[in-house]
Parts: sequence; structure tokens; C-alpha cells
Amino acid sequence: MRKTRMAASAAACLLALSSLTACANDAAGSASDSGNGSGGKGEHVKIMVGGLDKVIYLPAMLTQRLGFFGAEGLDVQLLSEPAGVQAETALVSGQVQGAVGFYDHTLDLQVKGKSVESVVQFSHAPGEVEVVSQKTAGTITSPKDFKGKKLGVTGLGSSTDFLTKYLAVKNGVNVSDFTPVAVGAGPTFISALQKGSIDGGMTTDPTVATILQKKAGRILLDMRTPEGSQQALGGPYPSSSLYMQTDWVNSHKDTVQKLVNAFVKTLTWMSTHSASEIAAKMPADYSQGDRTLYAEAIKSTLPMFTKDGVMPAGGPETVEKVLKAFNPSIKNAKVDLAKTYTTEFAEKSAG
Repeated sequence: MRKTRMAASAAACLLALSSLTACANDAAGSASDSGNGSGGKGEHVKIMVGGLDKVIYLPAMLTQRLGFFGAEGLDVQLLSEPAGVQAETALVSGQVQGAVGFYDHTLDLQVKGKSVESVVQFSHAPGEVEVVSQKTAGTITSPKDFKGKKLGVTGLGSSTDFLTKYLAVKNGVNVSDFTPVAVGAGPTFISALQKGSIDGGMTTDPTVATILQKKAGRILLDMRTPEGSQQALGGPYPSSSLYMQTDWVNSHKDTVQKLVNAFVKTLTWMSTHSASEIAAKMPADYSQGDRTLYAEAIKSTLPMFTKDGVMPAGGPETVEKVLKAFNPSIKNAKVDLAKTYTTEFAEKSAG
């Protein structure tokens, strides 16, 4: 399903952004140190990830570590930002050619006049978990209790922000009745939960696994499986994906096909290997000193991933329903879902 959209400029240099440069060097170093990187040879592509160490975006670094980018003749530079909304910003500003983040950003961007599409779909469930602090576990027993609460999200305008607002509205709580707090993920999220800066929040593994190990909070809603997505959101919810500006896709089809080939190889590899085997391929620092806990985090999240990178049937409609429930700009706009994704490249890879 191929569609066209408005154009964006070619990628600009990120060297002036020191934090991104550091992340890029870390990513490239991790890949080359393992001998599985692309080795700096081939066509150069920059991809911004909304959190390289998040398990929901694991295919990005795993593809690098397995050497699949290099095998396709690509030199892929992986960059990292704490939240998907920041990865989106890097993409639309032309700083990178691709973004690994939630598919829902493509709908949000379309109504803002930006033409962006998912070219390979990593997942059919959000992989997100709503947790509540130990202190508030007795008073927050469902999203109906969000009123008056401070709820953590990775960033304002992020997919965790979107999903939190939907869960509130679905359960009779207005978005103005609670306070979203941008706390990132990992140590910053956990610290906010422990200090009472937030009463609960939405996050992913490995943060979830650490929260449970530290007994810093409890799970309220688990959307790491298709079943959990169905229960909370009413259908499959395609989340983590590689999305790119449509104009760039149309003018670089060979490169996009190679990228998708690499990612589909990874998704297939993941479906035939254990969580421990996957964990062993990732950078050592991703486990934060506890490889067993990290493997458990991967095991809990594995059900969210597709095996072929193809958009799940009915998924875009679920995402549109969720966004229309609370987002005024989308609620009152006509979204052309067919222009928010393509299955052209993934079907060729899987075929």
C-alpha cells in the first residue's frame, strides 16, 4: 500500500548537538566493538530512536549487533532521545532520515500537514505498562481514579502521553482532571515514583522490571501483549516502528527496502531465539548490571513484536480511535490512514 506525501529536506548534521553525538558514538562503538556493526561502509543512514535502551525499541540496536544493516550494504548510525516525540522532531526537521518510535505519530503529524509513514511495523501491541507507586496503590485501582493525580509520561506529546489521556477519557476522567508529568524513563522515572513526584505513570521495560524488583510500585495495566492491548484499547495497537518522511521514502526506495530487509531479519531472528539469547546480543550496559533481570524484561515484552514487520490488520483503526478520543486536532480532522503506513517493503522482505 504505497502512498505519497509532502517533502522534507535532506538530513542535516547533528554534530552540534553534543548529547546526540555522544549517543551516536555510543551506538556506533557498541556495534563495532562487538564486531557486528556495519563497519562504517555502505550508504550512510541516520535513525533517531526514542530511547535506544528501551525493550520496545530493541530491534534497532539488535539489528546493528547482529550485523544485518551491514549485510544489506548500509552504514546505519543510531541516535537516541529519551522520548518518541523528540525522535519525531528530529525527523521532521531533517536531522535524520528515519525515526524509531510509535506509529501513532504518523497520524498526529498528518493532521499537522506533515507526510510521514511507517515502513516496517515492529509490534502489534504498545508494550507499555501503567504502574502506580506503592503509596497510591490502594487509591488508584483503575484509570477511573486518575482524577487529581500526577501521572508520569516520557515526554509531553509522547505516545505515553497519548495513551494515558485515552485511558483517562475512556474511563470518564477528563484530560484536564489530572497532571501529566514528563519524567523520561529508567532512573528518572523510578526516582519520581519513589519520591512522590508522580503517583503513577506509563513506562516500558526494562524500567518496569526494575520497579517491581525494587518494590517501588505495582502494575495497574499491562499492555505488553496483544491480549493486554485488546483489553485496554479495544484492538491491536501497532506501536514501535520505523517511520520516515514519505518524500524521502519515494526517492530512496532501494535504501528503504534494505533497511526493512534488515529489520525483518531481526524480527524473524527474535521469534526463534530466547529472551536470554537476545539479551546476550545487546550492549552490556543495557542490563544495568543485572543480566537476568534484563532477560526477564525482554521475555515479558516479546509478545508485542511482529514476526514479519507487516502492519497488523485493524491496527491503524484502533490507533485512530484512541487519538480521536482526546486529541481535538485529530477528532475534528479526516485522517487518511492509508497514507500513514506502507506494507510494500515488509511484504517483499517476508515474501
